[in-house]
Amino acid sequence: MAEQIKLAAGAGLLEREAELRVARLALDSLAAAGESTGARGRLLVFTGAAGLGKTSLLARVREEAAARELLVLSARGGEQERLSAFQVVRNLLHPLLAEVGEEARRAILAGWYEILAVALGLADDGVAPVAAPDPQGIRDGLDWVVTNLAVSRGPLVLVVDDAHWADAESLAWLASFASRVEDLPVLLVFGYRPDELPAGSEAFQAMAERDGGGPLGLSALTPEAVAVMVREMYSAPKIQAAFCREVWAVTAGNPFETVELVTKAQERGLPPVEASCPLLREVAAATKGSGLVARLERLGRSATRLAHAVSVLGIHTPLDLAASVAGQTRAEAADAVEKLRLARILTGHQILEFVHPLIATSVYRSIPAEQRTELHARAGWALLDAGRGPGKAARHWLEVPPQGDDAVVEQLRSAARLFMKAGAPETAQRCLDRALREPPSPLQRAGVLFELGYSTLLYDPVATAGHLRAALAEEGLAEELRQSIIVRLAQALAHSNRLLEAAETTADAAKSAESHQAWLRLQVWNLMWCAFDADERGSAARSARLAALAERIEAERDRSVAGRYILGLRAWDAVVRGEYKDTVTHYADLALEGRGLTWTDEEWAFEVPLLTCLTYMYTDQPERCEQLFAKGIAEFEDAGWRGAHLSFAHTILGYARYRYGNLADAEGRARLGLEIANRVGEGLPVHWYAVGTLITVLVARGSVAEAVALADRYDFHAPYSAAVVFPDAQTVRGGMLLLAGDPGQAAAELVGAGARLDAREMSNPGWCSWQRRLARARAELGEAGPARELAADALVRAERFGADSSVGMELRSCARFAEGQERLALLERSVTVLSRCTAPFPQALARLDLAQALRADGQSDRARSELTRVLELAEECAATALAEQARIELAGSVR
Repeated sequence: MAEQIKLAAGAGLLEREAELRVARLALDSLAAAGESTGARGRLLVFTGAAGLGKTSLLARVREEAAARELLVLSARGGEQERLSAFQVVRNLLHPLLAEVGEEARRAILAGWYEILAVALGLADDGVAPVAAPDPQGIRDGLDWVVTNLAVSRGPLVLVVDDAHWADAESLAWLASFASRVEDLPVLLVFGYRPDELPAGSEAFQAMAERDGGGPLGLSALTPEAVAVMVREMYSAPKIQAAFCREVWAVTAGNPFETVELVTKAQERGLPPVEASCPLLREVAAATKGSGLVARLERLGRSATRLAHAVSVLGIHTPLDLAASVAGQTRAEAADAVEKLRLARILTGHQILEFVHPLIATSVYRSIPAEQRTELHARAGWALLDAGRGPGKAARHWLEVPPQGDDAVVEQLRSAARLFMKAGAPETAQRCLDRALREPPSPLQRAGVLFELGYSTLLYDPVATAGHLRAALAEEGLAEELRQSIIVRLAQALAHSNRLLEAAETTADAAKSAESHQAWLRLQVWNLMWCAFDADERGSAARSARLAALAERIEAERDRSVAGRYILGLRAWDAVVRGEYKDTVTHYADLALEGRGLTWTDEEWAFEVPLLTCLTYMYTDQPERCEQLFAKGIAEFEDAGWRGAHLSFAHTILGYARYRYGNLADAEGRARLGLEIANRVGEGLPVHWYAVGTLITVLVARGSVAEAVALADRYDFHAPYSAAVVFPDAQTVRGGMLLLAGDPGQAAAELVGAGARLDAREMSNPGWCSWQRRLARARAELGEAGPARELAADALVRAERFGADSSVGMELRSCARFAEGQERLALLERSVTVLSRCTAPFPQALARLDLAQALRADGQSDRARSELTRVLELAEECAATALAEQARIELAGSVR
């Protein structure tokens, strides 16, 4: 029997010389990467129907990789494990992490330990991080860990067999990581059945095409190869060719089925001669499907029960666990295992697996429905009793029909919390959906609905709103839970562009709040969603209410979280309304006193800390703004919030850099923000920020055509987002159209932006420069009078706000519509004011205008001096088009 098993393993390698040659070349190239830095990472994908030898081929790849002293990480998907998040990833890294102590594990995972701990099964709910990482954070962490292993311990060969059964989270990471292995000492080797890849795996399916080759499909064996196998397995002196040909015909050249058929033919005593051929199909029928099931049942009830338990538990099943689920003693289970091993159904002694996945599938599907339900229920409790945790047991509850069991509901809720902290929200949602169908008791139902809504908040705010409204309808809600439901409901409504409903929801709830702190918390959310609503009515009244509340909080020295958020909102409101900059700074400083504002507190929004940070940008304090951004981005990264949250942070930091720093860095940050947003999904609110910022920077650098193409690619036009974003999307589009040579359409956009913002008394030109751009558009349309009035009014507003950057830009705008000495005086004032703050790009623009005015006034020497300074500033801030213009004008002034 041992020899037969050895032949079975080798059978998968017959007629696989071409595939082995490709694999060996890749392994040799990878081994050379350990001695040089020029090798590229590679991807090998082997596909084919079940039984064609993918597993044998991948086993040989692992053996030859080990012989070359390469680091090997391997795992395979399992039909019963597909709903267990990150199961394949855990199996890849488990051997490496299990053989070392806690200190060494932390060294391997480094700063990613807390983020990855739950996903990798290294932490339970009691020690998991407070903030749940998002899926992108988990993928980034896995990228870093595996890359570090490849560089520090590799070269690395990562092998995944039966990838068609990999869980969705692992499959998504594998597809993502495969696109990043170029220039890494990594070889990825995957095997799967192409017709059985699950829905949603398009990225994984497309992965194999990235190297330009495509998957290597395994074909059935030829009659000649099957004849070789028959002759190797039979010890008879004479083997007739007709018998070999019939084996090939019956099995269609499938290596696994060939081995099974010949083995059973030998057990039946069939000689390898032509006379035995009519019996081969009968023998083949007994090796699969109903024939396999009948053969299993002939082994007895004990063996059948154990095989059923292993098929339910899945790959790598410990004997003790299988015995528990089968309801057997350890001795009874061990005896059953021996029978199953001799029958070539199971393999292993302490860790049990089926000889082939085809057998596992047939056995599982043969279990009567009622018995299968019972086994899954037993498996769930057995896993919990064995200390495996609710996350491991959850997949079994998903297979058990609802029975109104409160204990099952609690286990599913616990599993959902773990999956959220593992960065697997979709798996958490499956658990909570199932808990809802149990159904939960009246005391549990509101909590389940709230948790279900929370799990979908960032991905499906419409569904979230439905779950949370249902939760609110439950009777007997505890006040704290009710308030949390209302806050999340308002978030969901806001994320669905229903900001008025979000504001009304929190306002209504505040009327019946049972405590001052509860009332204050609801005020924060109400005021924030009001402030973000582009169509808000009563903006002035809301601002007055916010100002009075902030004064009261300041007087009472209330430094609670809610109090600090109110102060931060007051600072931001002062910015957009154009109140004096010292008022802005006063409230921002108060908000950040003591513990300050945390960007990753899941009970509060990150928007207010971010807005408070930006107040320092608008009041010409870039160092403070940078300091707060660095802290916020570090918080996001440490918490594993590397999706939409990190996209916002990088994008808006790019906008800040555009305002007072380097345009090249600003463009890089905006592109990074957009890249992250694209990895999260399409058409999300974060895209408005990223695209608007990138367009703004591209226009400043002179890349107007690219900006227009970007706007077209992302549908950056009306209807605009209901939330007021910065930079204001309609104003950005108007400015882009102006420089693209369409002042008429630009003016229409800018008039719309101005009407909307002025109606809400959001009048700070330093925050939104629609007047400055509209004035230029009016001038190009020949409307000099209105243009001059717009510029003058913007200057009045800027001086009321008092920030040098804003005043300096509006002085330059006014100079555009003046002549002679008045123009010179305005430009000199603009340059002087802009020199007092960190604003190299606006200062360079003002100095260029000044140089041109000086040359027109006959002051050529001063003009050249200004142009030289323009060139220095433009190069300093990477304003490419402006620097080139300064060079041209300098060259002309020399002649």
